[in-house]
Amino acid sequence: MCLYMMLNVRPISEEDLTARARIRDAAMGLFAEQGVKATTIRGIAEAAGVSPGLVQHHFGSKEELRRACDEYVIGYIREQVTIGTSDRNLERPEFIESVHRNAPPLMKYLCRALVDGSPEARAMFDELVSVTEEHLARESGPEVDHRARAAVLTAMKLGITVLHEHVSRAIGTDMYAAPGAIRVGKAHLDLIRPEFLGRELFDQARTGLAKYEEER
Repeated sequence: MCLYMMLNVRPISEEDLTARARIRDAAMGLFAEQGVKATTIRGIAEAAGVSPGLVQHHFGSKEELRRACDEYVIGYIREQVTIGTSDRNLERPEFIESVHRNAPPLMKYLCRALVDGSPEARAMFDELVSVTEEHLARESGPEVDHRARAAVLTAMKLGITVLHEHVSRAIGTDMYAAPGAIRVGKAHLDLIRPEFLGRELFDQARTGLAKYEEER
């Protein structure tokens, strides 16, 4: 008996994967814009250019689709932390460009979820704190209260995203576009002691932003 029959699922075609990703991305955008409660399966299907039946085929229900969005966002953040810090890619302008291009929709979704205050959002915040804590623990000694630092740093970073419209207005440019993103990134580094992130990573982040700015 083949594996797919044993698991009682069918192989996922490339077309299905594309449709599934399109549905997920459309859902994240609508959830971020109007909240989960106000978003409908029909609205998600229309935004994704598919039928409501295909949305239900891939995800079953709106709640399952929301859960898939949560998992995707957390997975993306964990992956980028690993690529950027553990694999030491912060000084590569192509890495920074990729984050600036891909992260904003995910962060907007995450911040809307946190503002809405669902139990799932609380779990995501705790997961982000844990990801941050893991990194901080590698960069300084055990005598430091890594958990408290991670919680505060996570809240600070997410706060910028929650207030992105006000930050963009204050600096006179969209903080998600390259010039604004560079300014916000440099300001963020200006406000953090190098020892907090670790001198090596701090210097890499500075170098990466400078190289990215030169290429723009």
